[in-house]
Amino acid sequence: MSSISPNSPAANRPLSTRRGFLAGALAVSATAIVGAAPAVAATRKAVRGTQDWMGGLPDSIELRRLTIPGTHDSGARFGGPWTECQNTTIAQQLQSGIRFLDVRCRITSGSFAIHHGAAFQNMMFGDVLIACRDFLAARPSETVLMRVKQEYSSESDAAFRAVFDDYLDVRGWRSLFRLDSTLPSLGGARGKVVLLADNGGLPGVRYGDQALFDIQDDYMAEPFAKYPKIEAQFRKAAQQPGKFFMNYVSTAALMPPRWNADRLNPQVHSFLERSETAGWTGLGIVPMDYPNQRGGLVESLIRHNPVG
Repeated sequence: MSSISPNSPAANRPLSTRRGFLAGALAVSATAIVGAAPAVAATRKAVRGTQDWMGGLPDSIELRRLTIPGTHDSGARFGGPWTECQNTTIAQQLQSGIRFLDVRCRITSGSFAIHHGAAFQNMMFGDVLIACRDFLAARPSETVLMRVKQEYSSESDAAFRAVFDDYLDVRGWRSLFRLDSTLPSLGGARGKVVLLADNGGLPGVRYGDQALFDIQDDYMAEPFAKYPKIEAQFRKAAQQPGKFFMNYVSTAALMPPRWNADRLNPQVHSFLERSETAGWTGLGIVPMDYPNQRGGLVESLIRHNPVG
């Protein structure tokens, strides 16, 4: 399937530039705030290749017992600084070790266009699925967890489901997905996209179900207020295992996502590399903006998985 553009002119309308963000904020570097991440101790676990790191884990392990690097608004690479959350493609994200994708779909002409707000991301849902299919075909030991939600359209759940079913059964994507309502073990998920349904009409695991998930996603907390929430969620996941923890590092407060990521990602990396946290596992899904801009961050998260 090749990419097509939505027919509606509004699909390509960028978000308006916001006023009032901090002048000169770029001059403050992340390392000046938190310092460089400490060197990894020689005793830490080596990271299996980022393309097949799940291959070293047993089939029997539950997905909620893993630490899973992810991206927030995974397709958002266009539309200006307030809209863009990533600068790598879906394929590049998967190759770098990312295993959770946050996919926002606008219904347009019977298809799903990938959006962040009003900004069309020059990509259709089929393009996301092609990237996942190709990656999993080459790396069948892996799985991809995919949150799917409606963005910048307000069609009914039934209409959203009808388009999704068309992808499954008319366009031939059903075999790529695991659509059960319960979370599988890793063995039951390998080679598949596990659907986390953030829409009432979709099949799959119910994203945000409070009986299953514990989610930290304060996307309007400025970085200095956001970081304590991130650290607290990591501590809760390590100390009170049970639910499937999600810990969004991303925030859109005060400054564009890239600027906030430049402040938060180094702090998260430093926390994960402390001797205190060296043995922590099961930290859940950790969606980030621009994780590739902090060398070693994804690998550090991968190290917080049980020894296979």
